[in-house]
Amino acid sequence: MSLLKTIETYPSFAPREDKPTAERLISGNPEFKTWAQDMSHGELVRTGIWEATPGLTHSIKGETFEYCHIISGVVEITPKDGKPVIYKAGDSFVMKPGFVGVWKTIETVRKIYIVVTP
Repeated sequence: MSLLKTIETYPSFAPREDKPTAERLISGNPEFKTWAQDMSHGELVRTGIWEATPGLTHSIKGETFEYCHIISGVVEITPKDGKPVIYKAGDSFVMKPGFVGVWKTIETVRKIYIVVTP
């Protein structure tokens, strides 16, 4: 097992496709694609590529920590009781455990994610 993993930003394999649950959907008809590429520590640490089409959803992290690096597209994230923040290609951010807010995909977004769940 190699301890070095290259994340393919445009993977050659098929993604898992999904839509937000009714509880998470605010507006639009966003569709999600996930290309899971690595996991460790019994699946507690996962990384890969995620893509979403335009729409508005509730973002609730619970106990999960997530690092994101935007490859393409534009999103606006508004923390509960906070001000909106725009992220675009080249930007990185972290949503810490307990984060609650609104995720607005303005232009189809593709990101690298690293998710850590205790």
